[in-house]
Amino acid sequence: MTTTRRRFVEAGLLGGVAAGLPASTPGAEAPRSGPSRPDPRYAKLDGILRQPVLKRELFPAPVIIETLELLRLGDSFLCRVRARDGATGLSVGHSGLRVLYPLFVQNLQPFFIGKDARDLDLLLEKVFVYNFNFRYGGISIGTPLATIELAILDLLGRIAGKPFGELIGEIRHPEVSVYQATEYREKPVAESLELIQRDVAEYDARALKIKVGGLMFMTTDMRAVGPEGRTETIIPLVRKTFGDRMALYADANGFYSVEDAIRVGRLLEEHRYGFFEEPVMFDWYEETRQVEEALALPIAGGEQEYSLHGFRWLIANDALQIVQPDNYYFGGMIRSMQVARMAAAFGKACTPHMSGGGLGFLYMAHFVSALPNATPHHEFKGLRTSVPFECRTSPLKVVEGRIKVPTGPGFGVDIDPAFVGKHQVVTA
Repeated sequence: MTTTRRRFVEAGLLGGVAAGLPASTPGAEAPRSGPSRPDPRYAKLDGILRQPVLKRELFPAPVIIETLELLRLGDSFLCRVRARDGATGLSVGHSGLRVLYPLFVQNLQPFFIGKDARDLDLLLEKVFVYNFNFRYGGISIGTPLATIELAILDLLGRIAGKPFGELIGEIRHPEVSVYQATEYREKPVAESLELIQRDVAEYDARALKIKVGGLMFMTTDMRAVGPEGRTETIIPLVRKTFGDRMALYADANGFYSVEDAIRVGRLLEEHRYGFFEEPVMFDWYEETRQVEEALALPIAGGEQEYSLHGFRWLIANDALQIVQPDNYYFGGMIRSMQVARMAAAFGKACTPHMSGGGLGFLYMAHFVSALPNATPHHEFKGLRTSVPFECRTSPLKVVEGRIKVPTGPGFGVDIDPAFVGKHQVVTA
């Protein structure tokens, strides 16, 4: 970590997270080492990856998975798992399953039948070997795998009578402070600002993330780059509009070259933004490190990262100060927690990327509740959902910028049985 970055972090723009974590060990440059002298950074991280996440001791008897079903109603997907003793767990799938459901049925579902759910850590590792699933990188395998893992965790939580956080550690954050994630990079500045103000007002947000750059994913126009000068105008304008009390963050979704990322990063520093997310393409590891070394502003990333080994490199080589695994894209909460633990060991923070729709806000809150190195605010995209549910232990509303995490068993919600009953089992 450079001297300028350390001063930036200590100034409070990470909310004191870094100050409460172990000091970063090695610098960015990897020491020369041969087979007889393993790199101590990787040895440290590998030791963390060998540590179990799920508290197996909570379950004295086997929990054999008897059935595992994917249920569908249009673009709504649920996963239902039933143990041999009749206990059940239920999860809400990501909307991306409308494309990826064959991988659920053919590549994942058969592997879990008959297995002991207490072995979930090992199952999540070995399922990548089954059917050569490691060939399906990223969202392709991660999204259906996460849907299965979430249902199994709900099952285990209901058996143990404990919420998710207590299955893997302790509840550190009974309430989660959120930041309002906004889009609108294709729109002119005035229209963007009006929409951002609307979103902030709807949820009384105390923190906000804006989009910068011109990644025009929503158009077939190969030359589309977005409104000219939008980024350079909106960065200072958002700070002026919301004032110094609003925590601000920015996301480029990998749009920039190293040179342009550094230029935009310095503008973000000038206007006191808290982090710069994905300044260059996510798999440009060396280039990400170059941007990180040039700026005092913390660099965040990991939404698209699909490999524990990839996160291992990014953490060991000081390319990221904030890791952002997506609980769906990355294959679930246990794998994401492994990333968070690696980051914590090197004095780095974690905030999960949140996929929208379904019950994404619920899963985000539960994951953050158990984070040892949470940032001050976490991604939030609204409470709109087509899933009818009841939660007895939390209103699941944003109050003064915070959501109370449910304390009931599993994920603490009961999905309307009539809604579940309208879904059909996917068999092919």
